[in-house]
Parts: sequence; structure tokens; C-alpha cells
Amino acid sequence: MWNLTLGYSPCPNDTYIFHGLASGAVPWPGHLSISLADVEALNGRAAAGMLDVVKVSVGAVAGILDRYVLLRAGGAMGFGVGPLLVAREARDLASLDGCEVAIPGRRTTANLLFSLCCREAGITVRTREMVFDQIMPAVAAGEVDAGVVIHEGRFTFGRLGLTRVADLGAWWEAYSGSPVPLGGIAIRRSLGMEAARAMNAAIRQSLLRAREHPGGAWEYIKEHAQEMDDEVVREHIATFVTDYSLDVGEAGERGVERLLREAGWPGGDVFIPRRGGAGG
Repeated sequence: MWNLTLGYSPCPNDTYIFHGLASGAVPWPGHLSISLADVEALNGRAAAGMLDVVKVSVGAVAGILDRYVLLRAGGAMGFGVGPLLVAREARDLASLDGCEVAIPGRRTTANLLFSLCCREAGITVRTREMVFDQIMPAVAAGEVDAGVVIHEGRFTFGRLGLTRVADLGAWWEAYSGSPVPLGGIAIRRSLGMEAARAMNAAIRQSLLRAREHPGGAWEYIKEHAQEMDDEVVREHIATFVTDYSLDVGEAGERGVERLLREAGWPGGDVFIPRRGGAGG
């Protein structure tokens, strides 16, 4: 039996994936103490080693690989899923040189992608960290010149009269040829491979259950969602829960490792090894 602490975000893609485990519909051999928090808060808790299993930004992974390893299931990755850079008026990326841009946390994949994009464009910006749902209002109010938006902000920025400066995910896809690796599920290495494989299998089962019974998790999803519009919540899930969420696959592994190398990662094992089929 494994009595573990598990942390993930309140975003619809995570609550959709983990509802089966959270509700007990998917059995776990032991006890799970579950907490939900903003992804940057989870990145901080992982950096401090506070949780046994934790959803983390891929941008934060390089800093925790000494204590954690990524599972193959439960992550957010794909094409057309990346963060957006938005502003109040139409402008291009070069015009932001020297400007202040809001970011949803320094450890987030969104900030890493934005930093790489700025590096390639040869511009320097000042950044201000904000909780993700505060960024669009700050841009609309003129408190910052632009903002990097994640989660449902991808679908709702136009409601505040904002315009898209750049699709950072599309930039990464063109730059790397890889899917956009947003987040993954990390587990303590000290728990051992048996526990890691059991958790990986349980997350897969939880996701498959959600797909088989899409209405079963709806109340749990809506209870925690920042955006209350049902259509936006459904679009969020359809966008960020992909086949890569069932298993990262070889293309997903390459995408994660490429992003980590861009961030200065020296190399080493990132994911639990595959065993047999995709459920490994």
C-alpha cells in the first residue's frame, strides 16, 4: 500500500483526468491526500519536495529531476495548445523590446517558451509575475504592455478586447518540429518504480473512465473551474487532454527533452521507462 500526497491544478484538463482517482471510482492501493493549486504554486511545491506526486510545468522539470521522474500519463501536450502573447492593440513581437510583460510564473512552460521566442527575436523585456487569471485584466487595464496567457485565456482573451501578438505554441512547433510540452506528472524517485508504474496505470485508467463517462466528472470540473462558461470548459478539455495525456510517446519524449535542452538541461532520464505497451 502507498499513502501518497498528490497535487494537480483546478484547471478542467486536470480535474477531468484525475476525477476517477479523486472520487474513488478508480481504486488506489493505499490513501491519496489530494490538493489543488495554481500550476506555479505546484512548481514551487515540487521544487521544495513537498508532494509525492505532482503536476508540474515542463519548464520546471529540469530543476526537480534529481528527486522526481515524470510519469508517461496525465500530462498536457500537443499541437495547437500553446500559450498566447496578447496586448491591448495590434502590434508585433519586436515592438515589445524594453516593455513590461506579465507572465504566469517564472517556472512555467509558458515563460520558458516566451523567453526562447524573445531570444530568437533578439529582444529584451521586463517581466512581472502574476497568477494566470490576473494577467488579462492587467493587460486590458494598461498595467502591463502585454501578457502571456495560458489555460482558458487561450479562448477568452477577445472578450476583454485584447489582440494576439504571437502564438508561442505555434512558434515552438515551427522552431522544433515537436508538439508543445506544457506539463507532466512527476513522482518521487524514492518511492520506487513499482509505485511509479502503479500511479501511471491509475492515471491512465482515470482518464479512460472520464472518456467513457464524460458526464461523470462534470460537477467536479465545474466546482473548480475558473471559467464558468460550459462551452469554454469543454473546449479547454478537448484542447489540452490529448492522446499524449494517455502516453507521452516517443514524439512527446523528444519534445520534452528538446525543450529541456533549450533551458540548459545537461541530460539524463526524464520519464519512467516504457514497459511493454503504452500503459508501461
